[in-house]
Amino acid sequence: MDAPETPSWWSDARLHVVSGKGGTGKTTVAAALAIALAAGGRRTLLVEVEDRQGIAQLFGIPPLPYGERPIAAAPGGGVLEALAVEADAALVDYLDMFYGLKRAGGMLRKVGAIDFATAVAPGLRDVLLTGKVKEATTRVKDGQRVYDAVVLDAPPTGRIGRFLNVTGEVAQLTKVGPIKKQSDGVMALLRSSTTAIHLVTLLEEMPVQETIDAAAELASSGLDVSSVIINMATEPHLSAGELDELASGVDVHARLAAGLAQSDADPSYADALASEMQQYAQRFTQEQRARAVLPTLGVDLTELPRLHGQITKEGLYDLAELLREQAGAEVIA
Repeated sequence: MDAPETPSWWSDARLHVVSGKGGTGKTTVAAALAIALAAGGRRTLLVEVEDRQGIAQLFGIPPLPYGERPIAAAPGGGVLEALAVEADAALVDYLDMFYGLKRAGGMLRKVGAIDFATAVAPGLRDVLLTGKVKEATTRVKDGQRVYDAVVLDAPPTGRIGRFLNVTGEVAQLTKVGPIKKQSDGVMALLRSSTTAIHLVTLLEEMPVQETIDAAAELASSGLDVSSVIINMATEPHLSAGELDELASGVDVHARLAAGLAQSDADPSYADALASEMQQYAQRFTQEQRARAVLPTLGVDLTELPRLHGQITKEGLYDLAELLREQAGAEVIA
């Protein structure tokens, strides 16, 4: 079988924005994507902006401070770093970058003025957060980009349109000046081929519908979705014929009991096995209906299996390998 054609966003994009309905595992997918992009000696940055410390919980490390630091190695000598962006710390950076007022920003932070400012002008918070992500993505040192790729674990799909549309948000704050200039720079990056937006979904009715709605909302702001990543999909352990038989109500219990008896196993297991098989068939059939809707978006589709139990570091590396395989990228041991 021919290898899949590598999508252009895999090689062209330097910023990868990952969003999804709550409960779809978007932080897990963002982390796996960051590991996949770091493989082969590359350096990636995984960023979160929701004050959840989801990255630290996922990797089993202490809470991340406002500062980039290595958190994992990637296959082939790559390095994964992480950053938890806080709006108040980003504002201090902003004041220092544009006005040389780092000390004043620190004082404002101590007296709570920054929280007041972002409460009065909520759009300012998103401008600061996305501005910090842009700075990391475009940062250059000694003539070389500091990061080969930045992966943003973004807010959920219900808020992603407003979060990324910083031009619309900043229009309510100012029409000129450094904030306006910064927001214009962010939008230029988000609308360029160097940014890929990925929406994570489950094969369930509500997450799929929210994915479709989010894609439409983003498109209305001139932001195109690059791919949809289906997470926690049920793997096809049965043939289509066997699934049809289960769905049609065939007497699975009797067949299982007979098979168990022939193998000298306890026939009483038939009840539990029959129930599990029927639940599997129903879930897989429902997922197939949801899966049929997603191609209408006209974007790349990637599918990740359901990992049982708590996500481990090894599980993240397995998902990263699957992402590389489905993107047609070289898998690096």
